[in-house]
Amino acid sequence: QLHLTMSEKNELTKSLEMVQKELQEKESEMKREISEYKDRLLQAEKEHQDALTEANRKNEVEIEACQDKMNSLEHFISSQKLEIEHLKSNKEQLNNSLKEANLTLGELLKTKVR
Repeated sequence: QLHLTMSEKNELTKSLEMVQKELQEKESEMKREISEYKDRLLQAEKEHQDALTEANRKNEVEIEACQDKMNSLEHFISSQKLEIEHLKSNKEQLNNSLKEANLTLGELLKTKVR
């Protein structure tokens, strides 16, 4: 009876050791997988951050180009307004000169008719 009990005990001990060994192997495997997942997560985060940084850089360059274009257009509009004012002034001067010439012509014609 004692021999049988000792034999069962040995079998149970071996079985327990095998279960413990399997658990340790599974734990090691899970730790390795967790480590791999963490590495992949860190890599994905780095790639995401790099993509964000690059997108921000491109946006800043584009914004700067748009601001330069807008400044250029504002300058062009300003110069066109000045040109329009200059042309208006010239038109007014020409109209005044034309009125004077017509008056003079009218007087000359009156003088000629007399």
